[in-house]
Amino acid sequence: MGSTSDLEIMSAAFAVLDQFGVPYEKRVISAHRAPSLLAEWAGSARDRGVSVIIAGAGGAAHLAGVTAAYTTLPVIGVPINGKAFGGMDALLSTVQMPSGIPVATVAVNGAKNAALLALSILSVTDASVAEKLADFRRKQTEAIVNTEI
Repeated sequence: MGSTSDLEIMSAAFAVLDQFGVPYEKRVISAHRAPSLLAEWAGSARDRGVSVIIAGAGGAAHLAGVTAAYTTLPVIGVPINGKAFGGMDALLSTVQMPSGIPVATVAVNGAKNAALLALSILSVTDASVAEKLADFRRKQTEAIVNTEI
């Protein structure tokens, strides 16, 4: 997260990862106020066993892009609605990356979907995650099918 003010939104991602039993690191590292810390953290992520990074930030929202510049791991950006522009500033900052430094981007405040996308990426090589994700989707479908109005 870019700051502690992003914690409320990013908690939805933590809840999904907890539900699936997937371990994760939770940090506040500002791309602007602690760029050298971000460079060290992102640059060493693979060595620490990290497979996917979810980066949530509002406002200028450079966290995901700067993170992606320091790692070849998949980076998923969560633009967070700040005080101005209804989150469009964060969305455009996150999604408009220069060619060669991709960031997968979910909807404004879409931390839950960011976690589900990360799980989809992990499921390519982790059969347990793939099975849990398929079960999650089945239950989601069943809930819709069984909905009575």
